Amino acid sequence: MSKGRVAPSVPAEPYLRKDLRDPEFAAAYLTLAAEEEVPGDFLRALRAVVEAYGGIGAIAKRAMLNRQQLYKTLSGDGNPEIRTLWAILDATGFVLAVVPRSRRKKKTATAIGRKSPVRTRHAVQVVAA
Repeated sequence: MSKGRVAPSVPAEPYLRKDLRDPEFAAAYLTLAAEEEVPGDFLRALRAVVEAYGGIGAIAKRAMLNRQQLYKTLSGDGNPEIRTLWAILDATGFVLAVVPRSRRKKKTATAIGRKSPVRTRHAVQVVAA
């Protein structure tokens, strides 16, 4: 068996970052992350959006938050206060909305490529401001 040359892999982060610059895509991405059962998933998704919208330093300045604290907040183990969450979302151009389940947009799942409907436990939606 000879050792063949393996094709190099391509990191997904630059492509995700490019897609997240679209406000509708980013809102759908955050909404789906909020619907997951693991709370840290939403914070990791929010960090990806923050990186796409200028990075931790730029968003910390716009939100008037401490940069080091923002790194901790947006880790999977972060536990932000609601006003910190609002400040981050405002600095990236999003708002957090609570909507009745019956009125929630059904197209969120297809907006980022999921084929099946999303199993919804929460009625939270992130929308572009």
